Amino acid sequence: MKKKNICVYCSSSNHLNEKFYSVATEFGEKIAKEGFNLVYGGTIVGTMGKVAEGVLKYGGEVIGVIPERIEQMGLKHPNASKVIVTKDMRERKAKMEELSDMFVALPGSFGTLEEISEIIVGKQLSFHNKAIVFLNVDGFYEPLFEMFENYYKLGFANEMNRDLYYISETVDDAVRYMKSYKAKEFIFKY
Repeated sequence: MKKKNICVYCSSSNHLNEKFYSVATEFGEKIAKEGFNLVYGGTIVGTMGKVAEGVLKYGGEVIGVIPERIEQMGLKHPNASKVIVTKDMRERKAKMEELSDMFVALPGSFGTLEEISEIIVGKQLSFHNKAIVFLNVDGFYEPLFEMFENYYKLGFANEMNRDLYYISETVDDAVRYMKSYKAKEFIFKY
């Protein structure tokens, strides 16, 4: 049976609290041990580098997708199993989505938010039916979830949109959810 690819969106910052690097490493190790491959942004920096290192430590395949401009900055992970160089960020995101069976957002910034938001909207509009997980390390995403609740409360989003994504507080719970994920039909409602 073909191994499933988990797309991980996360940070390229080297200036975070150590706990975020630790969780990224733990997540990479756990998905490799459970037989998943990694699709990610292809760099060696930030939690991106740590999740890749965790996967590589346990023999998992690491597929990096990196824009040409970032690759030219010398940030490409030297030990990735495979690296795909794209012309820009839009092409990168499309390739990552195409290669992936499920999506996880570790704590991150503008890029992570933009990437996971696009994946949620794609599922909402039935362009895919893949698992989407937020790994809510130490409540990192709570302000975002409060905004989501405001969408529901004020009628900007239907309450059923909560089923588009899963919120996990731990690495083990996130991996358990992905292992047991069964796609169900999602009917978009205004």
